[in-house]
Amino acid sequence: MAEVELPNPEELHERGEDRFGRRVALVTALYAVVLALSSLGGNNAMKEMLLAQQLSSDQWAFYQAKVIRESLSRASRLRLELDFVERGSALAPDARAKMQGVMDRFTYDEKPYSTEKKDIEKAAKALEHERDVNRAKDPYFDYAEVLLQIAIVLSSVSILSKSRPTFWMSVCLAVIGALLAVNGFTLYARIPFLEPGGH
Repeated sequence: MAEVELPNPEELHERGEDRFGRRVALVTALYAVVLALSSLGGNNAMKEMLLAQQLSSDQWAFYQAKVIRESLSRASRLRLELDFVERGSALAPDARAKMQGVMDRFTYDEKPYSTEKKDIEKAAKALEHERDVNRAKDPYFDYAEVLLQIAIVLSSVSILSKSRPTFWMSVCLAVIGALLAVNGFTLYARIPFLEPGGH
């Protein structure tokens, strides 16, 4: 009869623990990938928010310039109308015609400002909306990054301590972090205390 060598129970336990360590290491690498994506999303949300704020400010400055030009044109026209009423009969016919032409020009110049202002205001509000959406996304990415970093630390500790409960705690935190990151991209669910100005 052939001799069968039985494995040492301690070696089997070490191999099992080593397999646990390898699996946890792979899961930790997955956490790091999700963390990198979350960080990228947070950075992009912040950049888009700042860009939209800058462009919105530019649009509002342009709007204000149109308001000023419209007001100046209106004031000039009204001043000429007042002069025309006061001195109209005393003016020579060619001066009256010239003054009427200038008033007509101011009236003509004033009209497009109203339409242009509406278009500029619409663009500025669209940019403000984009800014607000990106501002709302940012906290989700921030909290996702924190939870994923803690999950990575806990999974590393679980490898060293060979603690399954610590590993499962890291899984829970990583899942919550991943859900927050996904929500940062989609804003599917709004969590009031994570929103800017939320309580």
